[in-house]
Amino acid sequence: METTSRSIVKAISYRILGSLCTAGIVAVLTGNMKLSAGAGALDVVVKLVAYFAHERIWNSIPFGRQRSSWEDHPA
Repeated sequence: METTSRSIVKAISYRILGSLCTAGIVAVLTGNMKLSAGAGALDVVVKLVAYFAHERIWNSIPFGRQRSSWEDHPA
């Protein structure tokens, strides 16, 4: 099971990468660096919250998980 702090760090690192890509696409399509920076900044905030919520929800869903051997035979 992932900790909340691990989910936060993963969400932040993923969003930085994704938002740089978004800003780059906007810059290429529009040539407007101010618009590009604004889109990248908004992208960070909106998708960071969405990713964190998605990660925490999936962390509580048992679908596709296998129990580890120590969970089957606790000490």
